[in-house]
Amino acid sequence: MSLLARPLRAAVCTVLVLSGCVTAGPAVAAEPACAHGRALRYVVTFDRGTTEAAARAEIGGACGATTVYYPQIAVAVATSGDPGFGGRIGLDRAFSAQAERLAAQHATEVKPQPARATLPVTDPAKVPTADLSARQWDMRMIGADRARGGPGDPEGPAVPAGPAVPAGSGGSAGRRDVVVGVLDSGIDPDHPDLSDALDRDDSAGCLTGAPDRSPSAWAPTTSVHGTHVAGIIAAADDGRGVTGVAPGVSLASVKVIDDRGYADPEAAVCGLMWAASRHMRLTNSSFFVNPWTLSCIRGSDRGVVHEVLARAVEYSTSAGTLNVAAATNEAVDLTPSAHSGAPGPGTGCAALPAGLRDVVAVSAVGAGRVKAGYSSYGLGVIDVTAPGGETGECVLSTVPGGYAPLCGTSMAAPHVTGVLALLASASETAGPRQLRRTLEAQATPMPCPADYDLTGDGLQDAYCAGYEGYNGFYGHGMVTAPAAAPSGRPDPAR
Repeated sequence: MSLLARPLRAAVCTVLVLSGCVTAGPAVAAEPACAHGRALRYVVTFDRGTTEAAARAEIGGACGATTVYYPQIAVAVATSGDPGFGGRIGLDRAFSAQAERLAAQHATEVKPQPARATLPVTDPAKVPTADLSARQWDMRMIGADRARGGPGDPEGPAVPAGPAVPAGSGGSAGRRDVVVGVLDSGIDPDHPDLSDALDRDDSAGCLTGAPDRSPSAWAPTTSVHGTHVAGIIAAADDGRGVTGVAPGVSLASVKVIDDRGYADPEAAVCGLMWAASRHMRLTNSSFFVNPWTLSCIRGSDRGVVHEVLARAVEYSTSAGTLNVAAATNEAVDLTPSAHSGAPGPGTGCAALPAGLRDVVAVSAVGAGRVKAGYSSYGLGVIDVTAPGGETGECVLSTVPGGYAPLCGTSMAAPHVTGVLALLASASETAGPRQLRRTLEAQATPMPCPADYDLTGDGLQDAYCAGYEGYNGFYGHGMVTAPAAAPSGRPDPAR
């Protein structure tokens, strides 16, 4: 995004001369009179290379306070109680999701939603111990059980052959030194299927835009979502409950979704930057940035959000972290137009972070291996597909206190993250590009459906563009759990 220079302040007249005024020298800008209202958070972009001191000075001069500055990407998180803060910085450079929501509430006279009920503390002794693996159709669909030495699904994809896994690499069970950042609503630290996998040192809360390592900041408070996602990735293979795609890898709880279900841009930026700083191999983002349903109308504010997330993803990828994201449950076509990657003319929607270039975007299928009706899609956006379930047959995973089924692209994405965690476990040197190439090469191609009339009304519910090897519904195909180490050239950008 092109950053415009700030307009010069009006000159201050120092000598009055009859009908006008003249300036005897360089004008001294007057400090703004700051209003003091409800403090709101903002993300602010600066020209790359801007120092922290300069960023803090500009934010302070605009009646704001700096929460954190990320010099690697020249993005700050700030707070201000002055409604004029964004205008002083420049609306093409500053954005507040909180202010956007307040404006929407005032415009529609909708009262703020109350906070959700607090989750009960999990008692490990009361979590059911029955083996629930027979209900994990999703794991059989991607060959995860076969990769662990199980019988597999006779109708599922065959695991591609490859070179033998090096001794001591952890094989299909995953390695503890492979850390996956679960950017979500928090992971239950007391769930017996997750407690051994949870990396508390690498966990952090990001709701303010700055990482907070205290357990209260990263633990779940109102939502089971993050715990469910974590179980799909790495629930223990202990003969009880469910088993994840990559049992044995480590999970970091990076809380970016607040108690009302919002994932604000400052939290997402913080999560991505924290993962990079802690050298996590992977992150999973089963969310899209609020406050909009999707970024369906491009304005200057949407441009700010796109810019800060794109910078954070670009940096984290260059630092060695591969990011996976859900395509969203909006059932919209995310296909970009031919003009610089702008949203397509059909919907004008771009999912963030899934629509960003360096992110692995995942669509969802049901148990019948057909794109789920809710799943968004788009040629050039979707990279692979994975089980997300449909009503009546969702994906079973961990939740505080036990296990429960949930459906969505939120469930599809962690299957892909789990497969990538296995690939990372098999190769300590594979960077984001090599992991991604191997993921796509080992996916099982899926052609566009000949008839996509889910409602039976004679009309197509969505249109799939592309061919069997790569299309808008399934990308490169169904993700497949590996039985061997990734192959290919070393990644020069690791």
